[in-house]
Order: sequence, then structure tokens, then C-alpha cells
Amino acid sequence: MTTANITDAEAGCPSHLEPAFDAAIIDPSPFVRHERDNIAKLELSVHGAHCGGCIAKIEGGLKSISGVESARLNLSTGRLAVAWREGALHPIVLTQKIASLGYRAAAFDPAAAVAEVDREGRFLLRCMAVAGFAMANIMLLSVAIWAGHGGPGGGEMGPATRQFMHWISGMIALPAVAFAGRPFFRSALSALKAGHANMDVPISLAVFLATGLSIYETLNHGRDAYFDAAVMLLFFLLIGRYLDHRLRARARAAAQELLALQATTANRLTADGSVEAVSAHDIAPGERILLSPGDRAPVDGVVVEGASEVDVSLVTGESAPAEMHEGDKLFAGVLNMSSRLIMEARAKVEDSLVADLTRLIEAGEQGKSKYVRLADRAAALYVPVVHSLALATFLGWFFLADGGMRVSVMNAVAVLIITCPCALGLAAPAVQVVATGRLFKEGVLVKSGDALERLAEVDAFVFDKTGTLTLGRLKIASLDEIAPDDLNAAAMLARASRHPLARAVVDAAGAGPLGEDIHETPGCGVEGLVDGVRARFGRADWVGVEMSDANKGVASEAWFKSDDAAPVRFEFEDAVRDAAGDVIAALAEQNVESEMLSGDAQAPAQRIAEAVGVKAWRAQLAPADKIARLEELAQRGVRVAMVGDGLNDAPALAAAHASLSPGSAADASQAAADFVFQGDSLAPVLSAYDVSKRARRRVLENFGFAAFYNACAIPLAVFGFVTPLIAALAMSGSSVIVTLNALRLSSRFRAKEGSWTR
Repeated sequence: MTTANITDAEAGCPSHLEPAFDAAIIDPSPFVRHERDNIAKLELSVHGAHCGGCIAKIEGGLKSISGVESARLNLSTGRLAVAWREGALHPIVLTQKIASLGYRAAAFDPAAAVAEVDREGRFLLRCMAVAGFAMANIMLLSVAIWAGHGGPGGGEMGPATRQFMHWISGMIALPAVAFAGRPFFRSALSALKAGHANMDVPISLAVFLATGLSIYETLNHGRDAYFDAAVMLLFFLLIGRYLDHRLRARARAAAQELLALQATTANRLTADGSVEAVSAHDIAPGERILLSPGDRAPVDGVVVEGASEVDVSLVTGESAPAEMHEGDKLFAGVLNMSSRLIMEARAKVEDSLVADLTRLIEAGEQGKSKYVRLADRAAALYVPVVHSLALATFLGWFFLADGGMRVSVMNAVAVLIITCPCALGLAAPAVQVVATGRLFKEGVLVKSGDALERLAEVDAFVFDKTGTLTLGRLKIASLDEIAPDDLNAAAMLARASRHPLARAVVDAAGAGPLGEDIHETPGCGVEGLVDGVRARFGRADWVGVEMSDANKGVASEAWFKSDDAAPVRFEFEDAVRDAAGDVIAALAEQNVESEMLSGDAQAPAQRIAEAVGVKAWRAQLAPADKIARLEELAQRGVRVAMVGDGLNDAPALAAAHASLSPGSAADASQAAADFVFQGDSLAPVLSAYDVSKRARRRVLENFGFAAFYNACAIPLAVFGFVTPLIAALAMSGSSVIVTLNALRLSSRFRAKEGSWTR
């Protein structure tokens, strides 16, 4: 089995899931896409890649091939995108190169990537269960041994009984260590084969030496054995690794959620006018597609017949539907709401807006996957220092102090155990678990393992408008100017429509009767009998109202007119989220900039920006425009936290340094975000930022304690004053202290009038 290259920064790369690669190399030519400018592109699923080192190895290897323009691997989904100049190479060269690097490539399959992640989680859970069971039983025997022989003074337990208990402990520990240690052993072996050392190398070495020394002591009738230390170490570290895996797994579904919005089948019109159901992948540019109400556009195209209202939130993020007529452009994924449309395809499925958004999301996720955590940075310094000290201890006792093999090995093992990275390994996960639990109680779900660290580093917040700074739900702004009878009459018509403006009227009026003989005209409004009188509710010109130049083009208004009565104007607005202005002001007090990026028009965007106090804002932006702005800020050295809810925000959420999304957001946006907050208030955003900064401080404190502990413990172990058993107890004590420090995060904060008090 060929293993992956793992850098010293990748502590705990789960290489236990690497498949056994066979010699069969698949020709990917049928999956190649030929684009303009003589560029060919191919998307493959890569199996066996688990860390940033894998990304660098695969991307670097492919880019070294003559003719390859770009290679990008998304670690979360396993999707590899390669582009090269037409005619420069045969596609099979790419899969051959990937195989030579120790990985397997096949046609991209999102379901296979998700299944692999699930297998990894189940494997870690089984390892943790085995280690926990073994630790509980061995600790019972260890307590009995210590109570029985009473320490150095002796006791009632005889040597034969103690020896028997050591054998029982060994029989429990050996299979448990062999099974539960596999995530660490295989990762360490992969790192060593690649010429690197990661955090799993000293962990594995300490477990092997503690177990080996325990077997040696048991065979030679020694008084002490250290099986409990080996199994306890594995159990503690597996807890942190499993929790970290669960958090990471939550963030891997963004692309799959977005692809679910793309229609898999379509109704294609044939030359004789008949309709046939075909796969969306079989649609070619120039073909005509029938869109009935409730259908999603399978590809990008233009309307060639009909008029209807279309949900374009995928493109603009706005909840209000847009009117589509002949000649208007439709994007894949938009939802036809009211009337029959015929569209002409202008692109294939793989070139549609949804596919582009998916690629943007994956590009952003790839950038996040390269983030180096604090624990990984510490591991890069820790590993060589500890190994050097252990080796120096062994050589010093064996050659200089003439201590013999047994004493030299015991002292070297004591150094490895007492400096074991248990405290270091738990320093970040312990804080992470407490912080995520604390935020969960405050209505914030943390979805990414390193999200807390990244959010604590941000210098600026970028907010979407609709659904983020606002609630994304229209309400009647002119309710005080509307007579109750007019409101109830309009509601009798509005109850027959699903239009957002009609829904706002129904919400304001509450439950009530429905008018008679009602029918809806797409793009115009609703008409029917209200108490026997003909009435209309909808667009001004359709109702019969003369529009002034000042009011022309106002999308957030509707009119109600009953027979010869004077028309009644309904003005609508999107309500600002609770505490939105307070959050912007609180961030400004901490010298954190705020900016609003919106796909809406200039006028409503300006109104919301002024209402919440955001000075920097931009409107009428496409998804790519939002990413371009984030990249512009990143080039200036600004680390940005993106807060958004729309489908069009998902790529920006994935590309930002950290990201947050409300619980009412689209599934794809929630999947792409690092945090999801509940409720109608924006205050949880500030809470998440505050907790993240405090969590980072706790992690740094834990690292500082681990360094201080090692500085005190290492000299004692090097000079032989600490036995491996005492070292194991000290190691456990350091883990407890690290955990207790993390629990300090559980202190509650409460929001009161925009300020934060303990």
C-alpha cells in the first residue's frame, strides 16, 4: 500500500483510510470538457488524500507536467480540477501521474467522498470505545496493585498475585493498543516514509515503548508495569481526534447541497413539438426546454416564449420573485413560479451557474483546508525537541552514566511519557469542545474544527443584506396608513397567492375568509370578488393607478382597488434584524471594520446600510463580485468574516477566512458556513466573535502551561528522578489542568443594550 506525503504540520492525518491501489489506471478521456481558448478541463475524484501535504504533492506533481495550466484539489470533497492546453497531453497521463504519487483517481463521485468521511468517523469511534473499555479495566487492576503493595513499603499483595494482575492487564492492553492505536501508528508511519515527523510520531513511540517496557517488566517479574499509561494516552487523544473529525465533517456538504438545486431531468421539446423527458446532462446548447410552474431551469438559457415570475434568489439573494419575459436570461437552478415558459439552452450542465457556484465553493473550502492550526504549529517545534531529548537521555545513561540497557530505556521512556503530547494534543480540542458547547447554548452551531481559531483572527466583517442584516421577510411598512377594512379586503384576495407581497398582507391581517372567483395573473396580481364586489390587488398599472415618475420602478409596493373606490397603496419593507445596529457599533468599538455587499438595487441597499450604521457598502453584486471583493481585502492583508444567507452567498462564505450564516438560510449556505446562528437577532454573531477570541486565549494559555510543565518535568526525567509510572501520572495531571482551564470558557455572557457584561 502506498502512503501519502504528510507534512510535520499535519498532526494526526487519518491515513488509515487509504485504499489498496491496484494497477488499473482508467482513461478519463470521456469526461474531458473542451472550452474556449483551446483549454481542456477534467474533474476527477482522488482517493487517499487527507491533508495539506497531500494537496501540495498532487497539485505540484500535476503542474510539473508540460502543458498543465492549473491543478486544484478540494480536500473536503476529493474533487480534483485540472486544466491544460488542448493537444499538449493525453488525459491518461494525469491519472498515471496521480497513481505514481500513491493515490487513485476516478470519475468524480460526491457520494463516494461522503461515504469515505463516514467510514473514518465510525473507525475513530470504534477505536475510542476499545481504548476506553481497556483503560477502565486496566485502571481497576492498577489501583488494586497499588493498594495491595502499599507503595515502597510493601503491603499484603504478594509477588505472585501482582504478577498475575500484570498479565491480565497485558492481555487487555495489547489487543487494545494494536487496534485503538492504528490512527496514530499509520499516520506516523506515513510521515516517516515521506521523510517527515508529525505529532503522531512521538505519540506512537511513547505507546510502543511504554507497552514494550511493561511486557519486559512483566516477563522479568518486575514490580511496576505501565499498560495503563499506554492505553490512557490513546483514549484521551482519540476523544480529541473524534470530536475534531465530527466538527470537520459538518462543513463538507456545501457543494452537494448546492448541486441538489440543479434539475437532474428536463422536458425537452422535439422538432415535431412533442415533449420528452431527458437527463439534464443530455441537453445541448440550442435545444428548447419546457418549464412548467415548479420546475427549475436545468441549464443556463433565455426565455423564448411565455411570461412568468421566477425565484432568482440563487443569483441575487433577494426573496422577491422577478418577472421574466421573452429575451430575458435564465440561470440554472432558478425556480419557475407561476406560468409556463419555454427556454432555449445556451450552455451545458457543467457550464451552468450552479456548476460555477459549486466550483467557487470548493475553491474557498480548499483555501480553508490549508489553514495551519495553532496545535500543528506547536507540533512542528515539539516533535524534534522531544525526540532529541529522549535520544540524548538514552545515550547519556547508557554511555556516560553506565546505567545499562534497562535503566537507559526506562529513563528515555520516562522522558517521552512525561513530555507526551497529551496536554498539547488536548490544548486546542478541550477548548474547542467547551467553546462549541457554550455557543450551542446561545444558539450558535460551530461546524468547522478550526473555525474558532479563524474567527478570532478576523479584522473585518462583511454582511449580506437580505436575510442577514434584514430578516428576509417582507412586512407592510405603511400599515398605520391603511384602514382595517381595506387590509382585510386585500387579504381576502392575497390568501389565494404565494407571492411574497401577498404573504406579507396575509401575515398582517391574520386568518380570515377567502374571496370568490379568484384568479391570479402572473406578474400582475390577484383578481376576484370581495363581498360581491370585483376587486384587484397587485401592480399599480394593472389595478388602474397612474404612477408618478418618483414611484415608477418601486418593486416593494402593491395596490388594492375595489370597484369605484379610491385605490389603497401598500408599501413593503424588509425588517432589519434585531441588534443589527448594536452589533455593527460593537464591532467598530473593537476596531473591526464592517461592510455590506448586496445583490439588491442601490436604493434599498443604501436604506438598510444607513439604518444599521454600515458606512461601506456595495449593491447589485453577482456571486463572483462578492468573492472578488473578499480577495481584494485579502490581498490587502485583511482577514474577513462573511455573514450571509442566500444561495448566491455560499461561494463567498466558503472563500472568507471565517463565515457565519443564519438558521433561516438556504441549505447550501449553511453547509458552506463555519457557524450557523438561530433566531431573528444578529447578536449571536458578536457572541461567536467574542467566544472565539476568548477560546484562542485559552488555547495559548494551555500551550504556555504545556511548555512550563515540560520545562519543569524534563530535567527530572532526564536525570532519572521520575519512573515511567510517575511520568504517566504527571502526564494525566497535565491533561486535567488543560481541561480545567478550558472550562473557564463556560462563564456566561449576556447582551444588554448592545454591551457585553459578565
